Parts: sequence; C-alpha cells; structure tokens
Amino acid sequence: MDVFSYRNLRVYQGALQLVTSIYNILKSFPVEERYGLSDQLRRASVSVPSNLAEGSSRFSRKEQIHYIELSYGSLLEVMCQIEISHNLGYVNDDNFNAIESDVMVLAKQLSGLRTSMQSSI
Repeated sequence: MDVFSYRNLRVYQGALQLVTSIYNILKSFPVEERYGLSDQLRRASVSVPSNLAEGSSRFSRKEQIHYIELSYGSLLEVMCQIEISHNLGYVNDDNFNAIESDVMVLAKQLSGLRTSMQSSI
C-alpha cells in the first residue's frame, strides 16, 4: 500500500492548486484583513487538501468518507469567503470567476469520490 496514494488523486492536486491561487490573491488584500478574512480564507483553503490527506490515513471507509465531507465543507467555506471578498472589492471579477470555476470542478470531484467510496461499503 502506498502511504501517499492520496497525492495521485486529481481532486487532491486541484485542491493544492486552489491553495496556491488563494494565497496569490491574498497578497493584494488590505493589511487590516490580515487577521480576519485573509486568515480565514487561508485556513479554509488549506483544509481542503489537508482533510483528503488525513482521511486517506483512516482504515474504515466511513471515516475516509467523513474526511471527504469535511474537505467539501471547507471548499464551500472558501467559496463563501471569496464571494464576500469579491463583494468587498478585494477580489476582482476575473479572479472570482476563476476561483468559482475551480471550486465547481473540485466540488464535483469530491462528490464523485464520496459516491465511489460509498459504493464500496
């Protein structure tokens, strides 16, 4: 068994790219958001791939699915926070649309992974 097999998942690789995109966008946020919205966005985005990695270490399928669900929740949290940031003028239309598109793809992939794992219970 490959301990790091989660790294081969497209959804994991996409989640890592999302983290990079979020961090790059956050460079232009106002300083006063450093400990507010910026910090929350950082933590939520990092949580998406982190939960996939942690879930892969679990031996029961139910636990693995639980971590996929946590990852999905963090992904939607990122979308909410990006939308708030966009509404506040911190994120331009192009970046918002790119993140929204990436989130939609990742949401479908996470949902598919969850369904696939449920069928093997």
